[in-house]
Amino acid sequence: MNVTLSIPPQLVERARKKAAALGKSLNQVIRETLERLAGGDDPERSIEELRRLSGKGSSRGRRIVRDDLHARS
Repeated sequence: MNVTLSIPPQLVERARKKAAALGKSLNQVIRETLERLAGGDDPERSIEELRRLSGKGSSRGRRIVRDDLHARS
């Protein structure tokens, strides 16, 4: 849905810069803010986010075992 808002141009410009610094578009920041405000979560969106984030880490080819996680330095 498209929504028309009355926002001072200076505020929009500052918000765009802040969003860009976060690596996001102003539209994306506004959408995320509205989702938090409205509450509730869409299960499909949660699954999409999980898929997007999964596999982002790197063990650099090293196999991590349980004992390594609990080793004391």
